[in-house]
Amino acid sequence: MYPFYVTISICIGIKGFKILRKKKEKKKQRLRLFPLIILLIIGIIGWYYTRTIEGFTTAIVIALLLFVAFKIWRKSRSTAKFRKAGIYDIDDMTGEEFEQYLGKLFEKRGFKVSYTKASSDYGADLILKDPEDTIVVQAKRYSGSVGVKAVQEVIGALKMYEGTQAWVVTNSFFTKQAEKLAESNEVYLINRDELIELILETR
Repeated sequence: MYPFYVTISICIGIKGFKILRKKKEKKKQRLRLFPLIILLIIGIIGWYYTRTIEGFTTAIVIALLLFVAFKIWRKSRSTAKFRKAGIYDIDDMTGEEFEQYLGKLFEKRGFKVSYTKASSDYGADLILKDPEDTIVVQAKRYSGSVGVKAVQEVIGALKMYEGTQAWVVTNSFFTKQAEKLAESNEVYLINRDELIELILETR
């Protein structure tokens, strides 16, 4: 039995992960069209005030320059954020060290964590448990993109460990093929950016 305050903490944590997944899916759809719409609006504003094609194109060029300046500023802030989260230290970890790190991280989130044997993990490195779910986790400490194999492995681990959810966590990013396979099989992917957010939220 879990103490009441731990149960509440775990439920909030699970709910947070589910909300994060929904937000992630909606965000992808919005981001595809948003920049083009903004540029079009800016161009129309330029044309409205000048009534010339030059005004239209100049407004767009200025907007693009401001966007580049914003990206440079944002990158400098991201670098500071990465240092605070310790992601560069994670990049230097071995696979086993990364698994241990994630185990401690999820324990802080209120999960009961167990580790599988490296020689016979059947596609799962960690098993997370709370009062409602058994979550099988594949941990991938990569320097490149994580492909479909990781998703396939964790899907196979669901039945072996009688899991209710499957997650793949990486310090890197996923290929589009991996994202598509995960979406069709309800596998939750935690990439580099989301891992950083998770670390900062847990501290």
